[in-house]
Amino acid sequence: MSPIDRRLLFHVNWPLLGLTMLLFLCGVMNLYSASGFRLGEGMSVDSFYQKQLVWGLMGLCGMTCMTFFDYEHLRTAAWPLFWITVALLAAVPFAGKTIYGARRWLDLGFMSFQPSEMAKICILIIGARILSMEKERLGFLKLFCILAVGLVPAGMVILQPDLGSGLSILMLLGGLILYRGLTPRVFKTALVAIPSLLPLAWFGLHDYQKRRILSFLDPATDPLGAGYHIIQSEIAIGSGQFWGKGFLAGTQSQLRFLPEKHTDFAVAVFGEEWGFLGMMLLLTTFCVFLYQLMVIARDPRDLFGSYLAAGIFFYFFWQILINMGMVLGLMPVVGIPLPFISYGGSATLVNFCLIGLALNVSMRRFLFKQG
Repeated sequence: MSPIDRRLLFHVNWPLLGLTMLLFLCGVMNLYSASGFRLGEGMSVDSFYQKQLVWGLMGLCGMTCMTFFDYEHLRTAAWPLFWITVALLAAVPFAGKTIYGARRWLDLGFMSFQPSEMAKICILIIGARILSMEKERLGFLKLFCILAVGLVPAGMVILQPDLGSGLSILMLLGGLILYRGLTPRVFKTALVAIPSLLPLAWFGLHDYQKRRILSFLDPATDPLGAGYHIIQSEIAIGSGQFWGKGFLAGTQSQLRFLPEKHTDFAVAVFGEEWGFLGMMLLLTTFCVFLYQLMVIARDPRDLFGSYLAAGIFFYFFWQILINMGMVLGLMPVVGIPLPFISYGGSATLVNFCLIGLALNVSMRRFLFKQG
């Protein structure tokens, strides 16, 4: 092993790696419970947790690969990756696989792949490249240019339709832009323009998306339809009280009252079984996890690495915030999973790869300091 490799291993961010594995194992345990349902005196278990373990092993391989190559190579690969992603997204309407009434996946034979997850990595890398080249805060022209790049994949994802992933892409890019900084004039204009334009987005939503927003404002208006998810999620979490009902003892999940309990509402299963105390421990773990990503974004000497780490922070931050807000009834249901807790093959693979990239940036900051 070369001296450089030994230095890299010495500077691994072990807290981030440990927290990642803890969250993933917690998610697998939770999925085992979420996969179960009672049959008379016994219980049957679906295979979601087993599939998640397989995806986790693939994710660990991806994380290892993303950790030990020089992330500066991503600078060169940014634009080719962007066009490959656009091509894959363009193929979805014609060759995509329909699941739950939406055409979002490409069938590769041995697995189904969701190009929208790749689009998040693409926007992260190309956004970091563009912003790292800017010497000053963003004015109107530079802001328009970077938004134009991000709106292409985001718009294609939203049209699938996949509003949750499309919003994730836009919010990731928005976080990077705020991290880079805007001129005072642009910032003040955005503060006025964005709230003013948001109501217009209502007319571009599908009917089911409008019903979700209306049911968020008052779930009782459609308790067996659009409001059912939120109502059952709140009942599940509330019934856990302080200590929870115990592992595999949740009634809302085991009796199948709680919908999408292995994906978007997986944390509701956790809340029912482990109660307020368990939810606070999970939230604290996520906060420390995000703090470690923030430290990595703050430390690198090169701007490209700093923006990569910042983008990874915003990627996880928005998903955690929106999913937990959605499950608690504080936000509309938009179909954004909770990282490492919710079931999802493509998402799990991307999550691990991004952690590997963050570890990469963290280790190599010392090489830059030595140079």
